Amino acid sequence: MDNPNKTTNVEPEFITIVEGAEPDFLPHNQDWALSVLEGSNFIDLERCRLRTFNGQALVTRCQNAWAEGRPVLLDYPNRMGLRRKVQIIAARADQADEGPLLHLWVRAPDESEA
Repeated sequence: MDNPNKTTNVEPEFITIVEGAEPDFLPHNQDWALSVLEGSNFIDLERCRLRTFNGQALVTRCQNAWAEGRPVLLDYPNRMGLRRKVQIIAARADQADEGPLLHLWVRAPDESEA
């Protein structure tokens, strides 16, 4: 077991979309998503669904980073081809007819940076 007194690495974990369209961020409709956030500030959450090769491996990477106290960021290209980042709050792997999926709940992207 790791030393609990060891300083944690504050480098974020990145889940990167290398190519393709900007994810569709939609309003979330799950009350539990707000319960994972701490603090008194209101945080606008959204969700997105991504096709992936191995969604469970990505969820495990998120869980490991969170256990270490590190944030997890989704790095993706926007419609202009510029890189954007949003913080991932929760993740879940799923299987659909079209293949493995990754469901992400994220802090809403800052539209002023679009």
